[in-house]
Amino acid sequence: MAKTVCKILGVVFLLVGVAGFAAPNLLGAHLSTPHNVVHIVSGAIALYLGFAGTLSAAKIFCLVFGLVYLGLAVMGIAFGEGADRMWMLGPLHFGQADHFIHGILGLVFLAGGLFTKKT
Repeated sequence: MAKTVCKILGVVFLLVGVAGFAAPNLLGAHLSTPHNVVHIVSGAIALYLGFAGTLSAAKIFCLVFGLVYLGLAVMGIAFGEGADRMWMLGPLHFGQADHFIHGILGLVFLAGGLFTKKT
């Protein structure tokens, strides 16, 4: 399952990263240039692991990224300010939509990592 999650989310991350340059408020998110670059690099790594990486590497990637994205969601909700729960992490700006999206991504990545059986 980890390799499949890496393939699917790798494509999604690449598409969102590229689309974010043209539509910085895509899905209500705050997609700045650094945010888009993070998505493109993450997507490329995920695709590599999904297609050419080992199952254990894809599983570790899913577990780590799942924890990172869940952490971003929780920290954004906890430390965000104002009506949009805006939270800034260096050059990255996260609002309510970002927190929701990060939470969903975290759960999907974690599921990919946790429900992968060794073959």
